[in-house]
Amino acid sequence: MEDRIELSACTSIMVGKAASLDGATYISRNEDRLIAIHPKRFLVQSAVSGRKETYTSPYNGLTVPLPASGYRYTSTPNGDESDGPNEEDGFNEKNVGESATESVYANERVLAYDPFVKNGLAEDSMTTLVLPFINSARDGVRYLGELVKKYGSAEGNGVQFNDADEVWYMEIVTGHQWVAVRIPDDCYAVAANQIAIEDIDFNDPDNYMWSENIQTFVEEHHLNPDRDRWNFRHIFGTDTEKDHHYNTPRVWFAQRYLNPEIDQDPESPELPFIRKASRKIAVEDIQYILKSHYNETKYDPLGSGSEHDRKTYRAISLSRTANSHILQMRDSRKNGAAGVQWIGFGVPSFCPHVPFFTNANDTDISYRELPEQMSLDSAYWLYETLAMVVESHYAEFIQADLDYQKELSQWARTKISEVDQQAESLEGAKLTDYLTEQNHLIAQHYNDETKKLLAELTKQGAELSKLTFKMDPNL
Repeated sequence: MEDRIELSACTSIMVGKAASLDGATYISRNEDRLIAIHPKRFLVQSAVSGRKETYTSPYNGLTVPLPASGYRYTSTPNGDESDGPNEEDGFNEKNVGESATESVYANERVLAYDPFVKNGLAEDSMTTLVLPFINSARDGVRYLGELVKKYGSAEGNGVQFNDADEVWYMEIVTGHQWVAVRIPDDCYAVAANQIAIEDIDFNDPDNYMWSENIQTFVEEHHLNPDRDRWNFRHIFGTDTEKDHHYNTPRVWFAQRYLNPEIDQDPESPELPFIRKASRKIAVEDIQYILKSHYNETKYDPLGSGSEHDRKTYRAISLSRTANSHILQMRDSRKNGAAGVQWIGFGVPSFCPHVPFFTNANDTDISYRELPEQMSLDSAYWLYETLAMVVESHYAEFIQADLDYQKELSQWARTKISEVDQQAESLEGAKLTDYLTEQNHLIAQHYNDETKKLLAELTKQGAELSKLTFKMDPNL
């Protein structure tokens, strides 16, 4: 499983409905992989009924009989599914979102007594086996917990769920042990490849959930290092040199942005998982964090700090980010267009998050089809190209790129508002068809604006070539 561990080193951000500017719940994540080119698609998976089928994971052979019926849902699977679908994130037609997974790592003490199950549940299968079958965020935790109980877990994973009211974060840390916490409505939470959940109140099942024997497991094997508390992170987590440079600084930077009044050490193992921000959090704030690389600090790898400082900490946005997504669920009881899935291909720092309404029956061909070779007609390849071009002349191109992203962000807010107004007069299949049509128009606008920017940057870049020579008239 060691190769698998390196494949999915992600950063997750969750926001409760009272903490957000618009009253929506948010779950989000950068899906980071081992290599820079890891093609992804964005699809709508159809609802099914009357099915008699067994799912078998191409990755590790996990075999699970599928329920006869399943809801329609969106997802972002790998272009190459030979190692499993890795559908990663989406909303189902019941307006329940899932993002799976944030890789997390338990210590050797707990794994000694409950090791991972080689052919158990892993990231490649998690969205496929859960999202089509759940009716709420809380139900997502319950349903996934039952799968872990029955089949075991093949790796450590953090999983996010949201609906119109609640946000839940679940950490599966050994073969069978897990806990989950409901993010308070007025709070946000950040996870970055470390076990993040802290104290568990076993007398509060409304806000905490856990594997049924976890207290006995900890007590029998003498695993709790604290004298007077039950801290999940302390019992199951790690606190290593790698954590201090690879993981905790990302949490520090996100909290620094949302709580600038709080002074913290970027290498501290005690950074809180859940915080109240100093202001309401907008979707643009979540985007900024997912795009960030220690901006305006000496640790920015694209900044002017010393070489040592620029290489000290692992940034949130990476060249190997395969997919950056934000799942925004507004009041689905009032708005049939409530679910918006923001999809970001390419390096997040340089590429936009594109909003798509999830009450849809199709996705644009530029997201649905994925040619093996680079083509600017493919959204994945288009944004990977943009990122490479911008970074190649970063000082000269970054402002034009930031202006382009800002203009698209403004356009997106206007477009979503216009669609919301029209959606109020539609329902059922007519609404779904309308939102599907709008998704195509949104994709086309972003694709067109990106190609315009690429054309302009290519012209500018030609003037920056080092193969330029002007004769000195004094020679």
